Amino acid sequence: MALKIRLARLGGKKKPYYRLVVADSQAKRDGRFIAIVGHYDPKSNPYKLDVDHDAVSKWIGQGALPTDTVASLIRASRRRQAATA
Repeated sequence: MALKIRLARLGGKKKPYYRLVVADSQAKRDGRFIAIVGHYDPKSNPYKLDVDHDAVSKWIGQGALPTDTVASLIRASRRRQAATA
C-alpha cells in the first residue's frame, strides 16, 4: 500500500478549505484517509496553515510521500515556525 500525504478538499463552492491527510494513493481525493495531519485555508488573508510536524515526520518515516503541493506547504509552515521562534 503506497501512502501519500495530500490535500482533501472541504468547504463549499468557491470557498475551498483543505485538510492535509495521509491516504492510500489509490483512494479518491475526498475519499477514505488514514489520518489528518493539518489544515489549510487559502482564502483567508494571510492564508491559514496548521501542520502537525511530528505527525508528518512520523508518516514520512513510515514511507508516506507528500505531493508537490503539500511538500511546499510543509516547507512554508516550517519557515513560518522558525521565523516566530
